[in-house]
Amino acid sequence: MASVHDLTAYRAQAAGTGEPFHVAIIGAGVAGICQAIKLQEAGIAFTIFEKADDIGGTWRDNTYPGCSCDVPLHLYQYSFEMSPEWRNKFADHKQIKAYLDRVVEKYGLGPDIRLSTPVASAEFDEATGLWRITTEAGEEIDANVLVAGTGQLNRPQLPDIPGRDDFKGDAWHSATWNHEVDLKGKRIGVIGNGASAIQFVPEIAKVAGEVKIFQRSASWVLPRPERQFFEWEKSLYRAMPWLMWIQRTRMWLNGEQLLLSFRHMGWALSKAHRKEAETYVADPEKRAKLEPDYDPGCKRVLFSNDWWPAMGRDTVVIETGGIDRITETGIRTKDGEEHALDVIVYATGFDTTHFLGPVDVKGLGGRDLRTEWQDGATAHLGIGVAGYPNFYLLYGPNTNLGHNSIIYMIECQTAYVTQIARKMIADNLAYVDVRPQAQAAWDRGVQEDNARSVFASGCTSWYKTADGRITNNWPNSTLTYWRKTKRVDWDDYAVVARGQTRARAAAE
Repeated sequence: MASVHDLTAYRAQAAGTGEPFHVAIIGAGVAGICQAIKLQEAGIAFTIFEKADDIGGTWRDNTYPGCSCDVPLHLYQYSFEMSPEWRNKFADHKQIKAYLDRVVEKYGLGPDIRLSTPVASAEFDEATGLWRITTEAGEEIDANVLVAGTGQLNRPQLPDIPGRDDFKGDAWHSATWNHEVDLKGKRIGVIGNGASAIQFVPEIAKVAGEVKIFQRSASWVLPRPERQFFEWEKSLYRAMPWLMWIQRTRMWLNGEQLLLSFRHMGWALSKAHRKEAETYVADPEKRAKLEPDYDPGCKRVLFSNDWWPAMGRDTVVIETGGIDRITETGIRTKDGEEHALDVIVYATGFDTTHFLGPVDVKGLGGRDLRTEWQDGATAHLGIGVAGYPNFYLLYGPNTNLGHNSIIYMIECQTAYVTQIARKMIADNLAYVDVRPQAQAAWDRGVQEDNARSVFASGCTSWYKTADGRITNNWPNSTLTYWRKTKRVDWDDYAVVARGQTRARAAAE
């Protein structure tokens, strides 16, 4: 496939300046790659700025033992690039990374990706209608549109525990796994038991001398319907790709049904969890520690076939007394007990509520996005922010899912952003800005729906800010989100033509 620079439509000129319209994308993960392809299809030029030395986002960074996707692969891939070559229903990180590599190569995105180029800041210039982007190396780049594909789960978060730096053994976050350390026979402490721990604990428990999980709250863990694909199935998919679409639709419907289960059938999910626990964990005291005290769905429901057998091992211990401090030789719990350890693994998740991470973004009049979001991030449709023209987020506030595939949401968002970019070119617009009242109405509706959802049913989770505002999750069906983002409602935006900004600049 030809590079975007060879496409005729790319030569659409902005404001008669002789400069081509250009979109800057931050991040070469699932979202950034998807946005690039949508722009490429529209003939719009782009550059992806990637902080790391390779593409792939979370599937590049997370390499811990057992790392895999808990969404069925027919749904966890681009709808426009369905592959028949997957080995099993729930792909591991290596398969997904290889898939993204193939997509980048097939669509010829390589020349438009700048690796090892972290973005430090971006500031909007109202006079020109351009974003001035500054890299950490001090390079400045102008772009008509800025798209942040930085995601929600890419900044590892370490807990603020006294003595964390005192430990003399090996320690790391699950997202920065140290594969050089041999874990055979080691005493391993795991802090946290969320989505990552559910996957790596069963793997390390096979070789470790002992694994102690320092648990703050238990997780709902259900069996995962995993299976390998037969070669004849792959051959059918190659010959009749539409069969993959049937599978994708079926899995999407199952995901939508899971949302209904959170609302109306939590008892059934609880029953499945308890059945697994009773099957594999003989010790009733241990089972009790692994029983959550909140409704299924309030925190992320997890799927694994290996977790419960691992919990049945005598060498896997659950500690619930709370951590007092980390010492040179291990962890001291609040009951005063010293737990000697050789390795500590932090399964403590990510900084999810501070969207954009270290990137400073300034909009109209120098307004600062980090300051405006200090009480919780909000964006119209989870995409655009009032006062920050031509700036859009992918996998932004209130677009995370607890029941379906985020790639579905990302495809809705990238198509939406592309619609805006096309109109800017067609109508020679300098910028497009979300109306504050439209954003406020959207946020009010989302928060009201979230308040009635299972996410607000009483637990503490990464879906929320410290004061309880739900900034991450979408509380409704993905079909509802698709309907709301299918076409841009231009009444939600203030549009400024190129000549208008020149007149404003001259007047100033």
